[in-house]
Amino acid sequence: MRKERHQKEKMIGKSLRIIPLGGLGEVGKNMMAYEYDEDIILVDTGIMFPENDMLGVDYIIPDFKYLLDKVDRVKGIFITHGHEDHIGAIHHVMEAINAPIYATPLTRGLLENKLARNGLSQKTVVHTVNAGEKVKVGHFTVEFFHVCHSIPDGVGFGIECPAGLVVHSGDYKFDHTPVDNWPSDYAKLAEFSRRGVLALLSDSTNAERPGWTPSERVIDDAFNKVFREAQGRIIIASFASLISRMQQVANAARAHGRKMAFAGPSMQDNMKIARKLGFLDIDDTLVVPIDQALTMKDREVVIMCTGSQGEPTSILGRLSTGTNRLFDIKPGDTVVLSSHPIPGNEENVYRTINRLFERQANVIYEAIAPVHVSGHASQEEMKLLLHLTQPKFFIPVHGELRQLKQHAKLAREVGIPEENIAVVENGQVIELTADAMQLDEKIPNSYVFVDGSSVGELEADVMRDRESLAQDGVVVVNVILDRMSGRLFREPDINSKGFIGEKDSDALMDQVRKRIAEVVPYSNGSVTQDVERAVRDVLYAETHRKPTVFVSVSKV
Repeated sequence: MRKERHQKEKMIGKSLRIIPLGGLGEVGKNMMAYEYDEDIILVDTGIMFPENDMLGVDYIIPDFKYLLDKVDRVKGIFITHGHEDHIGAIHHVMEAINAPIYATPLTRGLLENKLARNGLSQKTVVHTVNAGEKVKVGHFTVEFFHVCHSIPDGVGFGIECPAGLVVHSGDYKFDHTPVDNWPSDYAKLAEFSRRGVLALLSDSTNAERPGWTPSERVIDDAFNKVFREAQGRIIIASFASLISRMQQVANAARAHGRKMAFAGPSMQDNMKIARKLGFLDIDDTLVVPIDQALTMKDREVVIMCTGSQGEPTSILGRLSTGTNRLFDIKPGDTVVLSSHPIPGNEENVYRTINRLFERQANVIYEAIAPVHVSGHASQEEMKLLLHLTQPKFFIPVHGELRQLKQHAKLAREVGIPEENIAVVENGQVIELTADAMQLDEKIPNSYVFVDGSSVGELEADVMRDRESLAQDGVVVVNVILDRMSGRLFREPDINSKGFIGEKDSDALMDQVRKRIAEVVPYSNGSVTQDVERAVRDVLYAETHRKPTVFVSVSKV
């Protein structure tokens, strides 16, 4: 007893360090580190989808270099729920950090599937923790509390250490009629308030949206309308981890006499995991293999697939271009995009919708029918969470800077003093004691691109080169010199791709050849560099564009 009291006295005055490694100043790749004394815990390890100008990038993961010399201090990784922006980078993190993972049953199932696909299941310890239970690791005690989101079994965390109690909301909304009949744990949030909340870190995704986010139940009526009116096949695209949407589609299929099929390995795997764990109530008689579904009458089947974000390589993306191997769009198919475009994906989504219309499908999406509702709290719910928890300090998380700023404004409106609010972006360390909050150093934090099997090897200059190639194309010049005289042996060969139309090309390339012929005899240094500079000058002078120029010089 005396030893414990001495240890507690020793900790008085130490601060809790909160280090955002992803998810602040952006949408996606959520990852937060909490550090007290020598102990570190992590919350979530998500990915972010690439923006339109990030050519060739599959996805982006958090920059967790800060942890690499501290891996022995990481006591646990706590996961709020099973969406990709919270679990997608787990195998990248686990390759570097050997720490136990703590997650609710459904989230654990999704994590284990992802770890197994990447050969890490035998090297990783995953613990099941139910909402309402606590885990103690080092100086931290983490209490799981249930929140509603667009996937079942989501939680937030009450994180307690000697500095105080921090509430980390995770992604949440206050849905009074959730599909799984399990509302957010208001009582636990109020209990945290009675214990005294040092700081609240809360999801800011919908901070610009007034009012309340509609209940998931509103989708039931929209789906019933789709199923009543569709004469042909119904194809519904959503995230593979959107388990509650699978249940709603299953309910509609059962009510309207259709069989249900799942297309794509991720959709099939997640469905099986959710059914096995009891989070999906779907009879065996309702589900048929996709091969069987394709032989059935069109009006008797509904197919769920991925691709609601317009990803070109997803099933829906390939259906829109006619390149899907297993089946194609038929005239009369009804396609439902049951999701909201992630910021940056709007162009891909609308391009996919247009292509589906071109292929004579009837396309239904959020802008024209309530086939999707957000899983995130709107402004009134954000205010309610602030009132329920009554935090001393407030840190908005999960959102672009404009959303974080708006969330901070809402916090001021409900009485949180401005000096007690910290709007920060990735890498900015926040220090908390029982009495004060201050900003500490800012650690380096950048995008870590995943490009095939390459992780973090894409430098900024490579991305700039890719963008330049995409915008202005490439010009390849092959110069052959006479070995004895150093003069042109023959007229240079010039090829271009993505730079200029064929009808305008001949006259311009004649100018380029003429300029090369003028430069070569007077080149005192590198012929390659002189020719490249001359070609760039001519091309820019005539077109005001800057294609990537490659020059090859050989001698005969």
